[in-house]
Amino acid sequence: MLIRYMFDNFCSFKEECEFSLEAPGGKVKKRFPDNYTTTETGYDLLKTAVIVGENAGGKSNFINGLKYLKSLFDTNMKVQSVNSYINADTLMECNNPKQKFNVVFLAGNHYIYEYETIVDAKGIYSEKLIRSSQRKSAEHVVFDILRDQEDIYTLRRGTAREVTAALKNSNNSNGLFVVKLALLGNKDASATVEWMLNVLYPGNIPSDNIDSIVRQERDLEIMKDLRYVEIFKMVDYSICGIEVDDEKPYSKTLVIRKNAQGKQFKRELSQDSTGVREFFAWAVQIFRVVYENKVVFADEMDRVLNPILSDRVIAYINGMEHRGQFVFSTHNVLHLNLKTYMKEQIYFITKSKYELTSELYSLADFPEVRYENTKIYEFYMKGILGGTAFE
Repeated sequence: MLIRYMFDNFCSFKEECEFSLEAPGGKVKKRFPDNYTTTETGYDLLKTAVIVGENAGGKSNFINGLKYLKSLFDTNMKVQSVNSYINADTLMECNNPKQKFNVVFLAGNHYIYEYETIVDAKGIYSEKLIRSSQRKSAEHVVFDILRDQEDIYTLRRGTAREVTAALKNSNNSNGLFVVKLALLGNKDASATVEWMLNVLYPGNIPSDNIDSIVRQERDLEIMKDLRYVEIFKMVDYSICGIEVDDEKPYSKTLVIRKNAQGKQFKRELSQDSTGVREFFAWAVQIFRVVYENKVVFADEMDRVLNPILSDRVIAYINGMEHRGQFVFSTHNVLHLNLKTYMKEQIYFITKSKYELTSELYSLADFPEVRYENTKIYEFYMKGILGGTAFE
């Protein structure tokens, strides 16, 4: 499960940005007993979160930052910053700007890991991995590597035996050190790579143009699970089943409906409504959250879904026992609802019209907003909470 994610200098985000899925303490949790999961590590972690903001405010950039970090784990190519992903102001101010990505998560081996890498145009500037067993327990540094002024990588701290081998011939910075350590058999590095590649799902909905046959096969397995059909039926309760097309599941699958007289009708998914087609894809990701404990970041999941269906999805995820997490960006201000969410589950992204830089912050940063207050929507529309185009 994701505990915290921090980054800086990525696209419209210039300053350090922090996103947390740690549930608050105190009486608030009693109001929302289904909205979080209690772990054996001392962390209570939120199951869902929503990010609200204006068009071009930076919501997609926020999710793309996670996609970019994950992409560094997917390839053994040279790791280096990309100009199009660097904040424009920073790019003009600095000859070789750095970007930092820091993620704290609970891995499948029940350890807490903090992974951080800082990259620039030359490659990896620094990289570290820290392990702990409890929320407030002592930290164990697996490795902490820094590139010096002569472009030589040195180990500052760490006990991983595989580091020495990983440092050999690594001055060209091909591939992340954590990936190299995983290949060399380091268990902490392997747990980190496994989480980044197989637990974290940031970005867009699947489609027939999938670049990985393995991923497509896994999607098909999900679609053929009866539990998936139960999720998909949320979009239209007349749906009673599907016939999955193995070659083009996201367009040629047949949707089966039954009327009040019990008569069945079949329609190809490509001929169905836009909302049904998109939810067919999002239902795969929701399945991953609830039944496979994945961490899914969805960019504008409900752009064609009505608010009732969106609320139904969140209620479903919160109401199930699992260790997955679902975070989505939206323009639907009806999600600004303190009957459904804790304040810590509602985030805003706003872009300054003067500096053109984005900022991420939580509703929990507004102590004057109380749970008894039902006018969150009005506060937002009037610009009191930021995140609006006319701020």
